[in-house]
Amino acid sequence: MSLTKLARRNRIRKRIRKIISGTATTPRLSVYRSNKEIYAQLIDDMLGETIISVSSRDKEISKEKQSNKTEIASAVGKQMAALAIKNGISKVKFDRNGYLYHGRVKALAEGVREGGIKF
Repeated sequence: MSLTKLARRNRIRKRIRKIISGTATTPRLSVYRSNKEIYAQLIDDMLGETIISVSSRDKEISKEKQSNKTEIASAVGKQMAALAIKNGISKVKFDRNGYLYHGRVKALAEGVREGGIKF
């Protein structure tokens, strides 16, 4: 019997999280993708707290008129990079949370890279 889509994603997520852990100097960039929205957080796993969070529901991003969800994800990535640089963070560890590195997740990652963050 094959795995369901959610069970497969959880298995991949656990495998990734065994390796990736964020610190104060290089936090973990966690991505969550729903059918309508996309969310990104910078997390310090040592303290167990979220440093910065950005989503497609934020006012700055929802005001802009993008034509599709991929462009919105790229805008979320650029906003995340701007806030991270403002807080003195230049390097992160990317956690795709079990999603394939394709489509909106890839657009968000490239938006963060365009903003000047390395991972």
